Amino acid sequence: MIIGTGVDIIEIDRIKRAVERTKSFMSKVFSEREISLFVQRNMRMESIAGNFAAKEAISKALGTGIRGFQLKDIEILRNEIGKPEVNLFGRARIIADLKNVKLVHVSISHNKTDAIAFAVLEGE
Repeated sequence: MIIGTGVDIIEIDRIKRAVERTKSFMSKVFSEREISLFVQRNMRMESIAGNFAAKEAISKALGTGIRGFQLKDIEILRNEIGKPEVNLFGRARIIADLKNVKLVHVSISHNKTDAIAFAVLEGE
């Protein structure tokens, strides 16, 4: 059963400006494992923007937006073939558990200017 859906689109240049202007942006928004993934991908801004959009889409699917938890409570990594995989921690995990979320599906895409993500929460 679908518990919630969410979508988000972000301008890649907006994320680039945040990364360049705010030294703490990366550590406030992304886990250490996500940052390691970005480093492996040569800090490609479209990947960073895609992960940001995915976090926003998941927060919308949870029905809360970014309220009651931190963006770092949502971690977006990739499996061996590049498919995004979601880990929830802290308050985001608690909210998901209260809603009986069992799986979080996310799809991320981008073009030259924008990154988009769509999330589906599956549960009982």
